[in-house]
Amino acid sequence: MSEKLQFFSIIFLGGCILLSSWLISQSLHSNQEEKVGITQEQSLKYELIPVNDNNIIIFDKESGELWRKFIASNEGPTDWTMENPFE
Repeated sequence: MSEKLQFFSIIFLGGCILLSSWLISQSLHSNQEEKVGITQEQSLKYELIPVNDNNIIIFDKESGELWRKFIASNEGPTDWTMENPFE
C-alpha cells in the first residue's frame, strides 16, 4: 500500500510542478503584452540628430520644435535650449 501511495504522491507532485510552471509562464507572457502598449507611431515622435561631436539636436516631429544641446569636450553637462525652426 505504501508503494502505491508513494507512486501517486510523485505523480501528483509532478503534475503540480507542471501546472505551476505553466501558470507562471502565462502570467509573465500577459505582463509583457500589457507593457508593450506603445504603438510605433508614438515611439517615433522624436528624432535624435547628431550634428557633430559637440552638438546634439532632438526634433519633435509633431510640433516641429528642435531641442539643441552643446556638449563641450571634457566638461560637464549644459542646459538644453528650445528652438522653433518656423520663426
